[in-house]
Amino acid sequence: MPKLTIITIVYNNVRDIERTIQSILKQTYKKIEYIVIDGASTDGTLQVVEHYKDRISTIVSEPDKGIYDAMNKGLALATGDYVLFMNSGDEIYDENTVEDVFASAPGADIYYGETEMYNDNWENLGRRRHEAPEEFDWTSFKYGMSISHQAIYIRRSIVTPYDLTYKYSSDIDWIIKAAKKASNIVNVHRYVAKYLVGGMSKKKHRESLKERFKIFTKYYGLLPNIFNHIIIAGNLALYFFKHRRTND
Repeated sequence: MPKLTIITIVYNNVRDIERTIQSILKQTYKKIEYIVIDGASTDGTLQVVEHYKDRISTIVSEPDKGIYDAMNKGLALATGDYVLFMNSGDEIYDENTVEDVFASAPGADIYYGETEMYNDNWENLGRRRHEAPEEFDWTSFKYGMSISHQAIYIRRSIVTPYDLTYKYSSDIDWIIKAAKKASNIVNVHRYVAKYLVGGMSKKKHRESLKERFKIFTKYYGLLPNIFNHIIIAGNLALYFFKHRRTND
């Protein structure tokens, strides 16, 4: 049974943090190290976290330099064979999820699955527009981030710290780097995460899109990336016309 480190980062989100914590603590899979990185919240978030301190492996509460700096703090503390980020407001899909992920195949470098989207009132919006591909490698993001950050379990030995030159989309760069090192990637063919729409990449949408374009150009080349973005725009327009929402 591999050990999984789950890392939650949070800042001033007293409304949602307990729901995230409980989704992790109720997992039937017991070989979990749970780390919470709080950015020195002032709204009561830390008090909620500390209510569960006997069941959380490590709690850190201090100012940070942004979301990816906080994630790097969590990575530096992780001791598990695999790492998973489940940030405040998001949930592991159900209580059997982690157990099912590791039961799907032994010894993969990366496990991934599907994500269900929820709005600010925690109403189900259905599957992400970018559904998880049947097979995944480092080129799979060329038409968009087809696996959400909360839906990918990566062997810790192949991950690197997040690149802090990216403020809003460093998770894309981080996953691609790991995927380039992976030799065995497994699709678990199930929903593994519930995602709360409206994170930093949505609040800073224009800046996030610029960073994504820069990252994709770095890995896939400028001209292919321009062509791919024409396809991305077409797919987005078609989805919005059909569903009246983007479900990114």
